[in-house]
Amino acid sequence: MPDSSKFILALDQGTTSSRAIIFGEDGKAKSKSQQEFEQIFPKPGWVEHDAMEIWQAQLETAHDAISKAGISSSDIAGIGITNQRETTVIWDRQTGKPIHNAIVWQDRRTADYCTGLREAGHADEIQQRTGLVLDAYFSGSKIRWLLDHVEGARERAEAGDLAFGTIDSWLVWNLTAGRLHITDVTNASRTLLFNIEMLDWDPEMLKLFDIPAAILPEIRSSSEIYENVESTIFGHPIPIAGIAGDQHAALFGQACHAPGLAKNTYGTGCFMLMNTGEEIVRSKNNLLTTVAWKIGDTTEYALEGSVFIAGAVVQWLRDQLGIIKDASEIEALASSVEDNGGVYFVPAFAGLGAPHWDQYARGGILGLTRGASKGHLARAALEGIAFQSAEVLLAMTADSGIELTELRVDGGASMNACLMQFQADLLGVKVVRPEVTETTALGAAYLAGLAVGLWESREAIAERWIEDANFEPKMTRDEAAEHLKKWKKAVERVKGWED
Repeated sequence: MPDSSKFILALDQGTTSSRAIIFGEDGKAKSKSQQEFEQIFPKPGWVEHDAMEIWQAQLETAHDAISKAGISSSDIAGIGITNQRETTVIWDRQTGKPIHNAIVWQDRRTADYCTGLREAGHADEIQQRTGLVLDAYFSGSKIRWLLDHVEGARERAEAGDLAFGTIDSWLVWNLTAGRLHITDVTNASRTLLFNIEMLDWDPEMLKLFDIPAAILPEIRSSSEIYENVESTIFGHPIPIAGIAGDQHAALFGQACHAPGLAKNTYGTGCFMLMNTGEEIVRSKNNLLTTVAWKIGDTTEYALEGSVFIAGAVVQWLRDQLGIIKDASEIEALASSVEDNGGVYFVPAFAGLGAPHWDQYARGGILGLTRGASKGHLARAALEGIAFQSAEVLLAMTADSGIELTELRVDGGASMNACLMQFQADLLGVKVVRPEVTETTALGAAYLAGLAVGLWESREAIAERWIEDANFEPKMTRDEAAEHLKKWKKAVERVKGWED
């Protein structure tokens, strides 16, 4: 039987903040700690992070969460890691120092390079091998950029002196004092370098992107005991036992363990995943085919639709426009008006993701009149999040042939009742929010807990999923169709804005 005195430490390294959460055997959070870190914008369309700042923030939140829980490190049975995906770090193996800021998944600096590959006829082969759409979103072109633009980097990489990693690899490297250079299948599957059938780095993709294999991490499963943390970090050698990219972890944390179950996470971006089981479903509607997780010898897959800007639009209203002082004020402001007043907000700040994949789209606010107010703008911003997710679900239904009966939701914006109701109205299906909305961190905790025996099975985990609230559709299908028609008109206006 699991030892109820044991806990799991989940490290949730996100795009705008690092968090640490202590979970008990009941699957509930005992303590939390969070730190925001700097967003660096060197040029329009470029987004970077200081990888050392990320590591320090993650380390500090971990210590703080342990302290707040009133436990010692010896009470922690394992550590689960979940992370912003695609964000790319290259560091020196000897010094452990990054050779450049991390290039964030939102960054568009390699858009022209990706366009060149598409024009050269490589897009179909890339999608067939990797399951991904050719786009600057993924890690492959970012690695190439760093090797080509940091002085001496390519030569050092080919000599085996440098290491590449997504954020999970970077955290594991630091947690183990450089003993372990690994990633899991979910993060590997987001690089454009991983073959989803071979479940290994693809030599043809490495050749295409001109990336030396010597810099790549070893690929492992999503749930196993990888290595103990360096004992000086927490005062006890805790095993690292689970790794998954944030959206895969959320799918697992939402107990979407069977084919046809789907979740949508409302974070900085918005990410909808549907479990397709052990079957690789190839998208005909510009969705991604990705690894859901690998546990033991079993690999399961998912269809994914990625929306680049979701909660980030609320941050923009706060930080750039100043129409709210705190993100929590958005719901009251949006609810202060009866409808959007004809205003549609397409937040294509980083281009458009699924199902459009337009690297050159940019944000637009359309339908403005003299009567448009802050309330209309706030409402249009929230509705823009829901519209993007509705487009993804329509594509997912077409690809899978499965009509959803409910959509499980999580992430910070899932607490916004105004947004969740509009999402249900657009989709025409019930939207269900669980009691524990920290499902990204929870999924990482569950994956680690399975490996160390804190939870004996997926069934035991699924029993802990409890509904907190649901939102039934109230809008007629004709009304929803009219809204979607106007949204699509707005989207067409912002496509291809950049040359």
